[in-house]
Amino acid sequence: MEKKIFEQMVKDAAASGNFLQKLLPFLKEHRKEKLPVIWIETNDSGDNNISLMNSTFPYLGQIFDDLIDLLYSNTMMAAQGKDAVFILEQAAKKYSGRYTLVVEGAVPVRDNGLYNIIYKTEQGDVTALEAVRELGKTAKYVVAAGTCASFGGPSAARPNITGSMSVQAVLPREVIRVSGCPINPDWLVGTLAHLLLYGRPELDDQGRPVLFYGFTIHRHCQRRSYFDTGNLADSLGDIRCMFSQGCMGPVTFADCPYRQWVDHINWPVKASTPCIGCTNPDFPDGSTPFFTPMPQKGPNELGPQTGGKNNE
Repeated sequence: MEKKIFEQMVKDAAASGNFLQKLLPFLKEHRKEKLPVIWIETNDSGDNNISLMNSTFPYLGQIFDDLIDLLYSNTMMAAQGKDAVFILEQAAKKYSGRYTLVVEGAVPVRDNGLYNIIYKTEQGDVTALEAVRELGKTAKYVVAAGTCASFGGPSAARPNITGSMSVQAVLPREVIRVSGCPINPDWLVGTLAHLLLYGRPELDDQGRPVLFYGFTIHRHCQRRSYFDTGNLADSLGDIRCMFSQGCMGPVTFADCPYRQWVDHINWPVKASTPCIGCTNPDFPDGSTPFFTPMPQKGPNELGPQTGGKNNE
């Protein structure tokens, strides 16, 4: 399958589900090796795991059967305790230089990371900081799943007493950021599929795949015409533009308007609530107070956000 066809089909909301249904049998038929993945959770809420479990077309079982070889995930594996840690250590050795490390959650660094112990070995407790740095050394790719892993997110929000930081801030190598709180499952599945088939995807200046974060939400919003004519909502639930209710769409890069959520049928603005900018580097502090128009947002007033391919 040519890369340009893959990219066009991923961007095509009407065909994306059908495309992924075709992609997995293609991989199976051509005996393409699955992508070995080690998934660790750090300072997070687990919402990105749940979002992935809600994936449809393909559903989670198909993803595991044909796309990724999930070597370790404390949430989605049966083994626990010492058995799980043994599996993790063996997988990291066997697939050294070949596995993709997916990190979900920010990384606490205060007191050498002692605020977040993610497993134990015979040598003692292992912090998220230690695990990310150690596993990141031998991974072929590192993917930050969610805004906490990508930029710090809610875990690093004021007052941030644990000193939580993004994965990139503690790991001196390229990190592919799949931001969102939570992520749309298509964003992660599509990114992993790209890594398997073609390697590193094109990234924007925030390190996010342009395939999914190439344009602002505002650009493709179904209510853009209301904005252009100054027809703004008076309250939540109004069918008009949500900019007056604090919508962050003009400065938020993601394809939510046409990819949508919940089996591709809805998204916040369609449900008459504003976008809160959950894919942004300064989320949530830069989005608060929620439901307040943008000039009043954030600690220093929200400035233009960089990212994507087109700042419209």
